[in-house]
Amino acid sequence: MKLQFYCPRWGAEDLPWSAFCKKVKQSGYDGIEAAVPEQVNERAEMTAALKANGLLFIGQYFQSFEKDFDAHQKNYLRYLHLLASAAPVKINAQTGKDYFSFEQNASLIQVAADFSEQTGIKICHETHRNKALFAAHVAHSYLQQLPNLSITADFSHWCSVAESLLEDQKEAMALACKRVEHLHARIGHAQGAQVIDPRLPLYQRALAQHLGWWDAVVSHYRKEGRRVLTVTPEFGPAPYMVQLPFTQMPIANQYEINVYMMQLLKNRYEA
Repeated sequence: MKLQFYCPRWGAEDLPWSAFCKKVKQSGYDGIEAAVPEQVNERAEMTAALKANGLLFIGQYFQSFEKDFDAHQKNYLRYLHLLASAAPVKINAQTGKDYFSFEQNASLIQVAADFSEQTGIKICHETHRNKALFAAHVAHSYLQQLPNLSITADFSHWCSVAESLLEDQKEAMALACKRVEHLHARIGHAQGAQVIDPRLPLYQRALAQHLGWWDAVVSHYRKEGRRVLTVTPEFGPAPYMVQLPFTQMPIANQYEINVYMMQLLKNRYEA
């Protein structure tokens, strides 16, 4: 089994696509994870930069803003089609809302399943705050009732929601680790979805907890004979990244931390 690593566009939006993709390739990534630009010219720039640098692409949907469910579902499908136009390896979707009913969120998940059947593009649903799978115990119910549901595992969000390292959610975590289609490698803690820097001694317990969950994911992949696990190290910029007072300077280097996370996981799972 091998890991494929994807660099988030999030935090590097000020770079032209050509410069961003060149930097990503030089850093050792296999691809990028990003939304698809709605403007035709920028979309062409993105696809050209990906091709020029031999990079793969995972589409990212996060625009779940509409409170009205019918409008929400219509826009959800529109964005899935936009992402599909760039021929992604898969789509990571921040599906639904935490205040939609189970039936409404399940309906969106079914829309995604139908879309996958029509296009052949796998959609994985992110365990993200304020989305359908916003907490471990809530996601556990979805995973139990929807056997074909695959997730993008960003367990850092669940730590923040539960104000813990999920020590009392072992059953939910065990099931979640068996349903991972894509992994977001960010370290959360009891009071937030992102530690300042995973290399700091202060956060070694949180790092170890996340590595334990990822070990379970990798173990399941190997047991099932799956050949590739896609991973996006996804430490983000402000407001995820702490800023210094008044100057608003970031307290750590986002890009450097994500490269560190990539190397850490390469060494851990591919040695």
